[in-house]
Amino acid sequence: MPSLPIPMISALVLGFMFIRILVVDRRIGPLAVLLALCALQGLIISLAQHYMVAGAFFVQPITASMIPPMAWVAFQSTAVRKLEVRDALHLLVPLGMIAVMLGRPFLLDTFLPALFVGYGGMIVWSAMQGADALPRMRLETGEVPGIIWQVIGWTFVASALSDALIVVAQVMGAGYLQPWIVSIYSTGTLVLIGVLTLSGALDNSTSEAEEETTVARKADAQDMQVMEQLERYMQTAKPFLNPDLTMTQLSRRIQVPVKQLSGAINRVTGENVSRYINAARIAAAQKALLAGDTVTAAMFGSGFNTKSNFNREFLRISGVSPSEWLNSQKPK
Repeated sequence: MPSLPIPMISALVLGFMFIRILVVDRRIGPLAVLLALCALQGLIISLAQHYMVAGAFFVQPITASMIPPMAWVAFQSTAVRKLEVRDALHLLVPLGMIAVMLGRPFLLDTFLPALFVGYGGMIVWSAMQGADALPRMRLETGEVPGIIWQVIGWTFVASALSDALIVVAQVMGAGYLQPWIVSIYSTGTLVLIGVLTLSGALDNSTSEAEEETTVARKADAQDMQVMEQLERYMQTAKPFLNPDLTMTQLSRRIQVPVKQLSGAINRVTGENVSRYINAARIAAAQKALLAGDTVTAAMFGSGFNTKSNFNREFLRISGVSPSEWLNSQKPK
């Protein structure tokens, strides 16, 4: 056994990430809490599986049961809507875990994996609905937040496999491998989730999304009116130059509900809101390039924060890189 167990190392790394997200990024919220829980779980696994601390064995499944509901609350509050009172109901999950441990301990090996699979599945399903289903995310990030949340969700689902590996090890007479399976598999899961929560793509505005239903239909006069209103605002205020722009901010500025705005853009242009806004940003960047700006200056001046997002969207819209596009505009 190493002098410093793998879960303890992961706990230290995640603890450092937690301090960084608070002190450097100043991001205090559900994502920070999720990161703290991952760090705490790494510490408890180390105490239970490697240092054989009796109390840690009892605490380990309880703290583990806190992580999936916290991830769901973090997903909802950063990507979909603001925190609500109903989110407190998820605090009942660890209480349910305690009840199982005290009253039906034989259900423990079913209850905990079911939590990870259930919450992970909900995150994956919600994140797969596209960028417009995540109205609190910055539009500049495009599909990236949805992909990150899908990875987090699938990580929860995959974590249930560790229990299957433990059963296989016991059947094969290799029960001594259980601490290593728990340590390595759990550590990998915790570190992956921790690293993903640090992504700047998950940083968002705290604006509130409105709840309405979008009906699949063709564009009508109301949609055209919304688009005319939006186009006027885009031309006068140029909100797309703000790299932190979100769909909820845009809907509030033109006083059109999020779902109605998203539906109008989709039905009239055939694009989602993120692509619509980024198209305006690319047009601004192209204008800046023709005026003599460098690629970097054009990128920041048009509302992009990262070179990867800028290059991706430029290639999607123009079919070539910024430098290639600029060369093609020169007189021959």
